[in-house]
Amino acid sequence: MSEMINIALDGMGGDYAPAEMVKGAVRATKELNNVHICILGDEEKIKAELANLSYDSERIEIVPTTEVIEMAEPPVNAIRSKKDSSIVRGMYLVREGKCDAFVSGGSTGAILVGGQVIVGRSKGVERPPLAPLFPTSKGFSLLVDCGANVDSKPSQLVQFAKMGTIYMRELMGIENPTVGIVNIGAEEEKGNTLVKETFPLLKECKDINFVGSVEARDIPEGPVDVMVCDAFVGNVILKLYEGTASTLMKIIKKSMLSSLRGKIGGALVKPILKKSIASYSAADQGGAPLLGLKGLVVKMHGNSKEVECAAAIRQCVKFYEADMINKIASSIGKADSE
Repeated sequence: MSEMINIALDGMGGDYAPAEMVKGAVRATKELNNVHICILGDEEKIKAELANLSYDSERIEIVPTTEVIEMAEPPVNAIRSKKDSSIVRGMYLVREGKCDAFVSGGSTGAILVGGQVIVGRSKGVERPPLAPLFPTSKGFSLLVDCGANVDSKPSQLVQFAKMGTIYMRELMGIENPTVGIVNIGAEEEKGNTLVKETFPLLKECKDINFVGSVEARDIPEGPVDVMVCDAFVGNVILKLYEGTASTLMKIIKKSMLSSLRGKIGGALVKPILKKSIASYSAADQGGAPLLGLKGLVVKMHGNSKEVECAAAIRQCVKFYEADMINKIASSIGKADSE
């Protein structure tokens, strides 16, 4: 029997918690035979959700907590004051080696603070970035950073590129991932101070396959495997992408329902359109791991449901089996000692 991988799941994090988190946990245990899940949160609420489902009670455990960190709370104060929250308790399970990963759709700020303060950074890592997989016409690209470090330094972006390269090579099977820096033009002399100072460092870095700048308009085509930027730029890209996709779907739906011809045409293309949209979705790819920590922490989108939750758990299993924590630590630690 394969080694059992222990995942701590924030049962109270996200817009649809705990119901969808519990469903996601049950789904993951049915899809994977080597995972044990600790669901942290309100015991009675979690029990009530589990009562409606068929599941293996030996592989799903409830870890009762009495506090919840709300989205609007100041992250540092929340981590310090709410010691019995699902986020803090989950982080400690990873820190103490009782769980191999922590997954949450809760407060991004609290997860970022908890990841660094409780789980801790690997030696040599300056700043851990959030790294989601980004759907493109060619498959998926990794966006590093999308929300953890609004003000980054050139040396940190170089580390992001190294960590992203390891991720895409080890987990996505891309032998020599291409790396690009998000910029306002293709020319090397373009960009703000951060980009101009980072560009030559990326060119000189022997651990990555740097191919130059990536303009925002080219991102949907998937010009590179790893897109490097500070979190301010990355978060704008991510949210604009999500908003544009949502708006386009509303426009298409409205157009199809505006006339009888549109309704007939819509009925005909619906199966094809649905399949195309599904292939362009990142829902089954998991969440955004906080790279460069001593343990694995994965941030799901706040509106994640059962499918996304189960995908994030699968992602943790792949991450663990690929020994990503040690590979990233070894890569960054080696560079730090040179």
